[in-house]
Amino acid sequence: MGLIFSDFLHDTKATTIPGEILSQGRRWLLDLLGVAAGGTSTRLSQIIRDHAAEHFAPGRRSARMLFDGRVASPLGAAMAGGMTIDSLDGHDGHKLTKGHVGCGVLPALLALTEAEGQDDDRDFLAALVVGYEIGTRAGIALHRTACDYHTSGAWIAVATAALGARVLRLDTATTREAVGIAEYHGPRSQMMRCIDAPTMVKDGSGYGAMAGVSAAYLAADGFTGAPAITIEGADVADLWSDLGSRWRITEQYFKPFPVCRWAQPALHAVMTLRQDHRLTSEMVEQISVTTFHESKRLAIRLPATTEEAQYSTAYAAAVGLVHGTVGPDDVAEARFGDPEVRRLAGGMIVEESEAFNAEFPARRFSQVELRLKDGRVLNSGPTEAPGDPETPAPIEEIREKFYRYASPLGAVRAGAIDNAVSSLGKGEGMQSLRQLVSAPLPAGRKEGAPI
Repeated sequence: MGLIFSDFLHDTKATTIPGEILSQGRRWLLDLLGVAAGGTSTRLSQIIRDHAAEHFAPGRRSARMLFDGRVASPLGAAMAGGMTIDSLDGHDGHKLTKGHVGCGVLPALLALTEAEGQDDDRDFLAALVVGYEIGTRAGIALHRTACDYHTSGAWIAVATAALGARVLRLDTATTREAVGIAEYHGPRSQMMRCIDAPTMVKDGSGYGAMAGVSAAYLAADGFTGAPAITIEGADVADLWSDLGSRWRITEQYFKPFPVCRWAQPALHAVMTLRQDHRLTSEMVEQISVTTFHESKRLAIRLPATTEEAQYSTAYAAAVGLVHGTVGPDDVAEARFGDPEVRRLAGGMIVEESEAFNAEFPARRFSQVELRLKDGRVLNSGPTEAPGDPETPAPIEEIREKFYRYASPLGAVRAGAIDNAVSSLGKGEGMQSLRQLVSAPLPAGRKEGAPI
């Protein structure tokens, strides 16, 4: 591990990060917290938070779980938070990593700083940005060097171990051991297995966060694990040489809908045709989707679980045509019986295009054709989903989404979180934000219910 990595990790401060990059950190923080608040209503989140409380009991160090109130070890709190965010597939991501960094980095950083009694909001914001920079590069490096497609947890482990080394103020040699342990122990789970058979394991984010936090504490105790080849390998050196000059946090995409990013080009195409031609779903005989291979692999038509709904191109497109959008309610089990959605999803034609395959992952195209009952045929043309970094979503759209997803918290608490995030990095401390995101759901909120 070169000095560039170690110096960037340990010496980067809020005062050395450009203001617009700090604003990006606040932007993704607000979005992640909204998704986390919505995710607490899933069965996945309930199970993992109960599991962390029972099996990851705190020792000398403890941290509260996101939107739960109970304490766990920092490992358990990081794991529960990562899985809670991952339980509702609406968080930011990166095209070349084909995954997500923030969903593991944020809960790990919250857990580490609480466990170590660190409440400097300026350092927290700087560390969040640093986590995005390291995690994104580690993800690109793993895709470049490994023959299989691994979940986000694999590189989240590296990023969260690095953040652990920063919070614990480990020296360069011990930091090297920490990221090496994390890379070795991180969950290199095969993503396409969960695409083909969606279950609660999802993107490995929680286990990656847990593995990274564990690695930092192990290294601090003298455990060894270097080298991390996705950092130290000569074949990935170019990815790390521009730390501090190229800010990859600006390359993250925004997800307007809580379904896999690969389903969103088709969904957006359907919604655009619906709006442009003032359609109702009853006017449509059949939907045909031409897309890239990975999107076609989101193949379950009639989901029985929220995980299946979030990983379904056909279901998302059908909901978009029927309702004009897809929100957290639409991927909750209570909505799966809609006969019009079932008709359109069950009869949908989904094919792949070699031209679209060639563009993936840097670009994700889908094309939709609607055959109407009056004989007309409408075609969207090649379509990309909104929210890509080339055309970033305005902060007003991110804020509006936050309030929708955070509705289980109530308007007053959601507003207080919004204000606290906006003030982050101005020297006011972490106490207010930490309390707001650690307290449990309001009394009477039923776990597992749709938002």
